[in-house]
Amino acid sequence: MSWLILILSGVFEVLWVTAMKQSDGFTRLWSTITTVAGMMASVGLLAVAMKSLPLGTAYTVWTGIGGVGAFVVGVMFLGEMLSFTKILAAGFILCGLILMKMGK
Repeated sequence: MSWLILILSGVFEVLWVTAMKQSDGFTRLWSTITTVAGMMASVGLLAVAMKSLPLGTAYTVWTGIGGVGAFVVGVMFLGEMLSFTKILAAGFILCGLILMKMGK
């Protein structure tokens, strides 16, 4: 169950960082509210997951989900540039997340 909570926490991280981009420097009210709510949910769920997962594993997986998720959202919805190097980097991050899960 802790792993599902951790994954959900990572999804909320992607949500808040995307909302922060859309907030235009915290000048748009609803995007700013979504950013703060997403941060609270993400960190709160991370804290719950850390009750039974090691710190290093939980934090690494959390940031990895957020990083790769933000990369995917940026490319798919925000028109950010895609390159072989970025795809390779995201792939390496995913491999690292799998290894962290295997080594728990």
